[in-house]
Amino acid sequence: MITNRKYLVGVFDDEHTLKDAFQKALDKGVVIEEVYTPYPIHEILHGMKNKTNITTAAFFYGLFAVVMLIGGMYYAAVVDWPLHFGGKPFNTFPSFIVVTIVATILTITILTLFTFSARAKIFPGKKEEIIDIRATDDKFIILLDQDKMGIDKPEVTKLFQANGASEVYEKESN
Repeated sequence: MITNRKYLVGVFDDEHTLKDAFQKALDKGVVIEEVYTPYPIHEILHGMKNKTNITTAAFFYGLFAVVMLIGGMYYAAVVDWPLHFGGKPFNTFPSFIVVTIVATILTITILTLFTFSARAKIFPGKKEEIIDIRATDDKFIILLDQDKMGIDKPEVTKLFQANGASEVYEKESN
């Protein structure tokens, strides 16, 4: 069943008024759904408190890649098809290092890309939902879900306008 969600959208013209309004909204207990900006703003990223474990996942992807690559090369060169000629050592481990490093970087990159895409629900054919087209150009957007805001809509509207919002409007979405 598709339900329509009602949002309150605050549009700001510059970074400084956005940061002020964002902080004051958090201080008042407003639950902020999302903030859209043309470029990353570190204060907003820290204030949203959305922590990611993608670095931990990348570490384990690298560990998995190193174990699998060294194990696979060891199996191929020593166990399955050993070549004994000209003083070749039993295990030619040093020759595995460069290939392991490069293949590990490739594995981490590909698996992290897939992990990020799955986590962000980005996939081919997905219909994008654009809240305000100006967010990628020159405007800064604070998005609030009206059912989860935490305080009344007129109070939030007044708060945003008092802190430099160029406009505050409602938007309905699926």
